[in-house]
Amino acid sequence: MSERIRGVLAPVITPFKADLAPDSQRFIAHCKWLLSQNCGLAVFGTNSEANSLSMEERAMLLDELVAAGVDPSRMMPGTGCCSIMETVKLTKQAVGNGCAGVLMLPPFYYKDVSEEGLYRYFSEVVQRVGDERLKIYLYHIPPVAVVGITTGLVERLLAAYPNAIAGMKDSSGDWNNTKTFLDAFAVRSAGPASTARAARTFDVFVGSESFLLANMRNGGVGTISATANVNPAAIHKLYQKCSGVCVKRRGSRKALGTSASTPAELEAQQARLNVVREVLTRDRPIARSRHHATYAVYPTASPHVVFSRNCSMIAALKEAIAIYADDPAWRTVRPPLVELTPEQAKTLAAELKAISFTMPGVGVSKG
Repeated sequence: MSERIRGVLAPVITPFKADLAPDSQRFIAHCKWLLSQNCGLAVFGTNSEANSLSMEERAMLLDELVAAGVDPSRMMPGTGCCSIMETVKLTKQAVGNGCAGVLMLPPFYYKDVSEEGLYRYFSEVVQRVGDERLKIYLYHIPPVAVVGITTGLVERLLAAYPNAIAGMKDSSGDWNNTKTFLDAFAVRSAGPASTARAARTFDVFVGSESFLLANMRNGGVGTISATANVNPAAIHKLYQKCSGVCVKRRGSRKALGTSASTPAELEAQQARLNVVREVLTRDRPIARSRHHATYAVYPTASPHVVFSRNCSMIAALKEAIAIYADDPAWRTVRPPLVELTPEQAKTLAAELKAISFTMPGVGVSKG
C-alpha cells in the first residue's frame, strides 16, 4: 500500500443470482470492464449493497477478484462494520492482498456517539491490523450512516497515525462540508514535501462527480461515485483534464485551464456529467402498502427523500446495466431493496436514450 490511489473509483454494484447469492462471474466481469474504462474499484460500498452482504461473502468476493487477476492496487474495498473484530478481519485481508487502501465507515448502529468513542474505534482497528501498509480512507456519509466524521476526529487520528490515515470520502452531499476538510487538510499535500510532511497527506474524494471539478480545483484527488458504475469513461475524462492543472492550493488562485481545456470547457464537461447523474438519481417513488410508515433517516432531510433516492439509485444503476448489457439478471437486488417496476424501468430507458447515453463494451463477457 505504498502508492496512493487517486482518480475515479466506483462503489462497484454487486450482482446477485436468482437465489440472492452473489454472482461472482458477473461481478468480476464488471470490475474488469470498469478498469478498462480507467475506473478504480471501491468494492463493498453503499451502492454495492455491502451492508446486505455478510463478512464471509465480502471476503469471498475479494479473494475471487484477486484470483481472477484483477489488480489489487486499483482497489479500495469497504471494510467498515459495526463490529471492530469484523472490520479488522476484512481490513487485514485487504492489506494482505495488496489493496491500495480501505474505505471505512464509522460504527453506525449506535447514534450520538462521542468523538472519543469514534477515535477509540479507529485506533483499535489500526493497532489490531498492525501493518505499515495500511491506508484508511474514512467514509463520511451522514445521510445514511447518521454517524459522521469531523475535522476534530481527523486531526486526532492524523496526529496518532499519520501513515495509516490516508484520506476520506465525503458523501455528505454538501460542498461546504467537503471544502472545510480540504481547507483543513488537503493543503498538506501541496508541492514537493519532506518524508515527514508527506506522511500527513490527507486525500479527499467527493462522493459525487457533480463536485469533481470543484474538488480538483481545491486540492482534492478524485471521486468515488455511484454513477461511475455506468459512466466511468466520461467521469475519468474530466478528472484527467483536471489532474495536471488542478494542483493549485491556497498559494495560487489562478483560473483553471490547460492548453486544451479552458475553464468554460471544463465546466461544460462537468455539466454534461451532471445531466447523466440527474437521470440516474431522480427520485422514483417506491410503491408502499397502506401500512407502510415513512421515517426520516437524517435529521435535516425531509422524510423518506434521502432513503428512497439511495434505494432507487441502486436499482436504477442495475437496471441501466441490464439494459445496455442486454442482461436482465443484473436487475436483482437484495431485500429490503426492490428493483424498479416495469414502468420505472421503461421511463429510465427512455430518459437515458434521450440524452444519448451509452456504455460501450459493457456485458461482452457476461456469463
